[in-house]
Amino acid sequence: MSAPPTLSSQVAVIGLGAWGTALALHCARQGHQVTAWHRDPEIVRSLQASRTFSWRGSTLALPDAVAPTSSIADCASCEYCVIALPSGAWSAVVPFLKNKILISATKGIEKTSTRTPLSYAQHSLGRDPNSLCVISGPSFASDLVSQTPISLTAASKSLDTAHAVSRLLHSNTFRVYTSTDPLGVELGGILKNIMAIAVGMSDGLSYGPSTRAALIARGLAEMTRIAVALGAQQQTLFGLSGLGDLIMTATEDQSRNRMVGLRLGRGEKLQDIVSTLASTAEGVTSAPLIHDLIRKKGIDAPITSHVVQVLQGSLSPRDMAASLMSRPGRSEF
Repeated sequence: MSAPPTLSSQVAVIGLGAWGTALALHCARQGHQVTAWHRDPEIVRSLQASRTFSWRGSTLALPDAVAPTSSIADCASCEYCVIALPSGAWSAVVPFLKNKILISATKGIEKTSTRTPLSYAQHSLGRDPNSLCVISGPSFASDLVSQTPISLTAASKSLDTAHAVSRLLHSNTFRVYTSTDPLGVELGGILKNIMAIAVGMSDGLSYGPSTRAALIARGLAEMTRIAVALGAQQQTLFGLSGLGDLIMTATEDQSRNRMVGLRLGRGEKLQDIVSTLASTAEGVTSAPLIHDLIRKKGIDAPITSHVVQVLQGSLSPRDMAASLMSRPGRSEF
């Protein structure tokens, strides 16, 4: 539905957290003109004045191709709009975005509709599904900034749109595959956060690699069962946005969701953990919303259910492990 991006496309990036900043920098490196939106005018003025940004204790130059702004109106002329916001901020910002192609870089549930971000844009905002795309996969912002080789998936109902987004972002160190199962790609990115909390709790309890591996394997089975029941394609969950992202998020301490689990397993209170995190751990807010969905549909999802009980304070991490292990025996598949 969309012509291929020109050598220098107009790209808006909404949200300048770690992932949004990394995407803005990457787009500028690809020769695109980037309008980078942040809600805080003071931060924007600082970026405009210094032309630098802080990154993990270092100061990096802001490319000339990146124009920081706190006005959504400045993003209107951009054909491509990458939304790198927490899911809780979508309803406050996305209704004002009228760009031709919206690209979600969010891995959470939109709480006002209890839908995935693209489903919210389509069903609540009336966006043409062919104008919507999601990018997801095992990719930390720090790896994108340092140009470490990484791969993810761009998914849209329209294969043309998925290809256009792939061409927009693809580079020698950033490989972008395509898919026509945006729901599966979104759900992979959402559900793996819940499993990462579970794996983190196991490691926080010092249960070791055998328990970790079992949780990842059974976590993937549960993610697939949930996603297929909600309308996704099974094979999508075995790809980059499912298995790939699950392995990374569940095992790497850069993961905020894994860190929440680790600290819960070590006996810390959830409110203390969340208050000291540098940014949002989407699994904390997504887990109860997903749990409500699976209960309504009667989906068997014991790991998710137990994680929610721990997050709500009705179950300890150690009791969660005991409860999961004492479930009746069953066939693996």
